[in-house]
Amino acid sequence: MSEWKRVCCAVDFSEPSRLALEEAVDLCRRSGAELTIVHVRTPPPPTAVDLLASPGEAARAVAEEVELAIAAWGVSAEGKLERPVATAVLVGSAAGEIVRYARRHPIDLLVVATQGRTGLGRLLLGSVAERVVREAPCPVLVVRRREGSLEEDAEEAAMYGTA
Repeated sequence: MSEWKRVCCAVDFSEPSRLALEEAVDLCRRSGAELTIVHVRTPPPPTAVDLLASPGEAARAVAEEVELAIAAWGVSAEGKLERPVATAVLVGSAAGEIVRYARRHPIDLLVVATQGRTGLGRLLLGSVAERVVREAPCPVLVVRRREGSLEEDAEEAAMYGTA
């Protein structure tokens, strides 16, 4: 058995993070570890629309959507794990909040996904997973998306101009 008693999986509701959660659930099932799923919500910058609509109302709507989404992911993980799963929504910069959460809670393993971008896409978007690996106070398992279809790879290359 592993020494992991508390596993934390960070999700952004993307397909790669779903795969990371599947891996975290499997690890917890095999090791008997507790699982916490975290999502980091980045507050939107103020825009001209904020002058026309209440920014508080928009922020509340987004927060409610995120709470519903993470609750659904938690229920799904509980069904697979057959025991309770904790969830948390954090607000701020993704990498910074994930690392801060791991420092403040007794986490034995962080599980994060990577989009697997390279080149210009990675340079422009940065890498949350890379920063978490560098700064986390505990081991980090980075789950990469499985081999994609040629269509997905072509779409990504076109989107980031790396074709």
